[in-house]
Amino acid sequence: MAEANDDAVIRSLAALEALYDAPARGSIVKECDHIHPLYRPFIEAAPFVVLATAGPEGPDLSPRGDGPGFLRVTGAREVLMPDRRGNNRLDSLRNIITDPRVALLFIVPGVGETLRLTGRAEVTTDPGLCASFAQNGQSPRVVVRIAVSKVFFQCSRAVLRAKLWDPGAQIPRSALPSPGAILAALSGGEVGGAAYDEALPARLRDTLY
Repeated sequence: MAEANDDAVIRSLAALEALYDAPARGSIVKECDHIHPLYRPFIEAAPFVVLATAGPEGPDLSPRGDGPGFLRVTGAREVLMPDRRGNNRLDSLRNIITDPRVALLFIVPGVGETLRLTGRAEVTTDPGLCASFAQNGQSPRVVVRIAVSKVFFQCSRAVLRAKLWDPGAQIPRSALPSPGAILAALSGGEVGGAAYDEALPARLRDTLY
């Protein structure tokens, strides 16, 4: 590990801001306290969202994905998100119960700009609401209702630097450790890695909803 240089650690906002130019006017005026009609299409086109929450054990990030528009815009200041099947850790939902503040990053394939949204969330089991999000005959157990407080788009620099949508930048899945290999190592062999990997495609296919 590199040796820490305490003298280089920034400890005040004034010291941080002194390193950077003032934000451009566009960076300020793009922020809304609601879902502007020009921001709504980004939400309705996004099949992938990163959900940020915070709880007693600290911050957490969770990927959420489904068909475009799986987050439902119900008004200028509210969106609804179904909780699709996952690993049952419930990290995000637990956090929302203790701290309702959330942030979301909407990602649209092929588009450089992303959309950032923050607000306060609650978890509901309303039968009609859950049923309205049914897919393949399966309703989510809960729906997350988010009251919007801030929305703005993020420019494409990060996506361009990452070459996120460049087919030539894609990495073969075989170049990275498989889920089974990771679980076998971290469980001390309790989980059989090869068997896990062999069964995974069918399990994912059969339990998407």
